[in-house]
Amino acid sequence: MKENDIKRKNSGDRYSATWGFRWAILLCVAGLISVTSGSGVSARPDGVSSAQPNRMAIIIDDMGNDMKGTAEILNMPVKLTVAIMPFLQTTKKDAAAAHEKGMDVIVHMPMEPKKGRPEWLGPGAITSNLTDEQVRERVEKAIDDVPYAIGMNNHMGSKITSDKRIMSIVLDVCRERGLFFVDSRTNFRSVVGELAASKNMPPVGNDIFLDDQNSKAHIRKQLHLAAQRAVDKKSCVVIGHVGHTGMNTSAVIRESISGLQNKVQFVGISDLVRDVWHWQAAPTLPTDNK
Repeated sequence: MKENDIKRKNSGDRYSATWGFRWAILLCVAGLISVTSGSGVSARPDGVSSAQPNRMAIIIDDMGNDMKGTAEILNMPVKLTVAIMPFLQTTKKDAAAAHEKGMDVIVHMPMEPKKGRPEWLGPGAITSNLTDEQVRERVEKAIDDVPYAIGMNNHMGSKITSDKRIMSIVLDVCRERGLFFVDSRTNFRSVVGELAASKNMPPVGNDIFLDDQNSKAHIRKQLHLAAQRAVDKKSCVVIGHVGHTGMNTSAVIRESISGLQNKVQFVGISDLVRDVWHWQAAPTLPTDNK
């Protein structure tokens, strides 16, 4: 999969997700829906102590294919989470480098979007025409291909994350292997949070995309919105990317660290999963995630 393919896919699923967030906000203001963990939104449980630091987990998607910004992300002086696509040229190299730096590693699982070309997905993708057995096999193989993985999130996937049959299998495999699943929220009708809660898994979801527009000004604005959300809600999950936006995203994160550290603590997604949802990742063999 080429970098231009990543660029095109990011303008699709993330665009629909942005409008999904805006529509959900309008509905909430109107009192038409409630935002809870069961709806797939990563809400903070009532039991979280107000004494906890304001924590922000930044997930960087699309690692594993030597994309622009990869080296800059891996050399960041704060803890990040890298979402690494399986079966690509630098999958194992990026996973090992991130693990050595003390970063969290998760599988960036390719999943079919509502719109898009198959070549945008990458190898081993979850598509809606797969049988239950094929879905399970592909998720297992993806986990096995990403060393040190402690969780998973979706690459694209606006179609699959609204499919209860498929996502139930994906979550079952993750749970069996001791991994959590982070809903990237490329579809505001996602069933991931609801299913995760029903399986006693943490309903973790993305709160803000940093780089749905490729400009430093926009990325900086999104990062400060995320920091404010972390202050207001005690935690925030955000997603950025390498590739098309990689150089701008990595530059803004690095230049913003010193100014934000008096407001938020940069943590891995596993720290939030453990402390907010009281769920400990426990990856099992035959993967290399130890």
